[in-house]
Amino acid sequence: MPMLTLALYNTYDARRLHEAHLRAIARSAPIAYAYGFHLALIGFPLDGKPLDVAEEVSEHTTIGEGGKYLVELARGNRFHLLDFPKKGFPPQFGVPVATTRKPSEEKEITPLELAERALNGERFLLLIGLGRHGLPKETFKLARHHMDVTGKRVSLETCTAIGAIAVRIATYMEALTWRSGRRK
Repeated sequence: MPMLTLALYNTYDARRLHEAHLRAIARSAPIAYAYGFHLALIGFPLDGKPLDVAEEVSEHTTIGEGGKYLVELARGNRFHLLDFPKKGFPPQFGVPVATTRKPSEEKEITPLELAERALNGERFLLLIGLGRHGLPKETFKLARHHMDVTGKRVSLETCTAIGAIAVRIATYMEALTWRSGRRK
């Protein structure tokens, strides 16, 4: 499976962990796990190694079988803690893609195009704004692409968007793999 990362970009509070942070992490982990994605947290007020953080966070939730999937992601090196980008995102995560209902024309990529490119070996870091105002403006500039998962410019609640992004891309990848005869 190509490396695709759902990256939750913290715009709530970078100094203190809130219930909203914990809920978003707990809801994202089963989605990332189920559809073969990595999960990255950007700018979250968490310290330690990913497995230690996953175990600590999982103690505060009943979602995802009590945080089981977050711990499994960490054990599989698919859970990452990143700082806010200063000049860009770590290159090992691939091409940064801002998820938005208002993509700029010159940077827009569709979920189908992204799936096709991922199947050809490209890595993608799918940036999802966590908070009322979504991703900061600077992040849109840093992102090489912008993607509207709905294709209809519809605004989605954050956790709904996380699920839609993963499902849509994974479904396209499965269909493309099936059609090309490269069945799993």
